[in-house]
Amino acid sequence: MKKLLGTILGMAMIFPCVSAKFAECRQEGKAVAVIAAKAEDISEEKPSGNQLECNSVSARAEGNTESGTVDLRLNAKAAYMMDWASGTEIYSQNACDRLPIASMCKIMTLILCFDAISSGNLSLDEQITVSDNAASMGGSQVFLEANAQYPVRELIKSIVVCSANDSCVAMAERVAGSESLFVDRMNARAKELGAENTLFANCTGLPKEPQYSCARDVAKMLSELVSHEEYFSFSKIWTDRFEHPKGRYTDISNTNRLVRFYEGCDGGKTGFTSQAGFCLAATAKRGSMRLVSVVIGEDSSEHRFGDIRTMFDYAFATYTLKTVVDDNNPLNEIAEVSGGKSRTVTLRPERSSHIFAKRGDTEDVSIDIRIGTRIKAPVKAGDKVGEIIVYRDRMEIDRVNIVANESVAAASFFDHFRRIAEDWNF
Repeated sequence: MKKLLGTILGMAMIFPCVSAKFAECRQEGKAVAVIAAKAEDISEEKPSGNQLECNSVSARAEGNTESGTVDLRLNAKAAYMMDWASGTEIYSQNACDRLPIASMCKIMTLILCFDAISSGNLSLDEQITVSDNAASMGGSQVFLEANAQYPVRELIKSIVVCSANDSCVAMAERVAGSESLFVDRMNARAKELGAENTLFANCTGLPKEPQYSCARDVAKMLSELVSHEEYFSFSKIWTDRFEHPKGRYTDISNTNRLVRFYEGCDGGKTGFTSQAGFCLAATAKRGSMRLVSVVIGEDSSEHRFGDIRTMFDYAFATYTLKTVVDDNNPLNEIAEVSGGKSRTVTLRPERSSHIFAKRGDTEDVSIDIRIGTRIKAPVKAGDKVGEIIVYRDRMEIDRVNIVANESVAAASFFDHFRRIAEDWNF
């Protein structure tokens, strides 16, 4: 027996990766699982955000444009509606016509503010000294005091809630150094988002030529803005007080009345000039489905809110968002791990994947689960180990990473020795 144990110990030192019955420790392959499902049987869940392609007939491969199949009889010069999670175009009316959009251009101003916060270049608690230039802005404003300091949080709140021009310029000067340099960034960011029919001349939307956008581009911009979760801490405010130094305050109220009077509406931006007419971009969420709608060039404030209501009502009644891959549920499959304290690791999708479809429609949906080979310890929770490919009507529409659900540390010498001893048939 001593001789046998000595032989085993020597083998363990020479071949530390030896495991049960001297099988190869590295995973040589994993069977591919293909699961087909009808969309009406797939549960609904939280969406993730995406942008649409401006010049495509349909917003994304998995979504079909519905414009042209229904006449919503809107009063707007231009209108556009999309599903936020999939980017699917739902309704389009003169959606790429270049038109003035008034204060809806503040959507891009806010995007750059939140981008700066996300990158660490700006903090919501930072104090900003307001310039004479910013304090002198007309139109919608909160009457900032020149040379006084205000927290970024309050300035952003005033832009979101009451469309404050003075706060826009103060933020632009802090983020880029000047409004003109900030506008350069606005135009560059618009190109990054694929907003090809957009040109900014200032950060407020006050009349200045040349300056224009289109309904589809505004939808892209609002879709990007709502991907910043911090935005919703401001966009849901109905009324509030904007505090100034020395105890002065300005009462503010949300210019987007749908935030209070339409179920699920939790954000958006109004706009009005005599040139642009009454404009509105708004987002609403019911259940797992979030919509983004835009109207430009309305002849009254009532019509802009009424038309957005009509668009939302139509989409919520007609469509649903169905979850194909749910990041809250671990996969049934496991992956084999070589050289680890555990021989296997459980798996989960890195994110959810959704399909936007008409209610009652039968969809041909399948997923292909591919787990990588030769997964070697150590493995950290969240490490990519494979992919889920989602197909609709036999066309690939999404790829979701498969990640380790827990960590697996590398096995020690004694772990290998114990495993050999346990697996050895005496």
